[in-house]
Amino acid sequence: MGEVLALVEARLRTALGEPDARAAVTFLGTDRIEVLRFVDGDLVRYATLGMSAQPMADPTSALADPVKGPRAELVLTVRGGLADTDKVLRPLAVLAATPQVEGVVVAPGASLDVGDPLWPGAPFGSVLVAESGGLVEDLELDEPMDPVRFLPLLPMTSNEAAWKRVHGAQALEERWLAQGTDLRDPLRRSVNLD
Repeated sequence: MGEVLALVEARLRTALGEPDARAAVTFLGTDRIEVLRFVDGDLVRYATLGMSAQPMADPTSALADPVKGPRAELVLTVRGGLADTDKVLRPLAVLAATPQVEGVVVAPGASLDVGDPLWPGAPFGSVLVAESGGLVEDLELDEPMDPVRFLPLLPMTSNEAAWKRVHGAQALEERWLAQGTDLRDPLRRSVNLD
């Protein structure tokens, strides 16, 4: 477990630079989850560290495989200085603990909901999990372990989350793209869904 997390942190540092802050959260019955903050100009990136320590188990499996299975960490990017986004640390840790707590596999296209605003005054209480391989490259591990994927999180308003449930993740992403939505704006309004 520790070896995997050391490799994950090294990959994050290679891709994003040195973290300027980190916080750790431990939930009853789960492994410790850290959230690292990286500042890149006017962008602030938050990355989880700890979610990939164990493979995510298929909730229909009778027994979780301790070695094989998908592994991931979460990455959220927002514009800095517009909102108190550092309060996202605990909600991010909650999302990263979801596979351990609820026995789900977090994958691109999934919606994750924290039930409260991601930070004070945020119009978002949930996120859309995007495809990995962009900002931080997947981290290959020794066989038979699956690679660690660094999954970007795209904040969704409650209207967008409801619309996504009906029309799907790809349709929502196309709507954002067609309307030139700045998904890094921590104060943005819901995209036009008519």
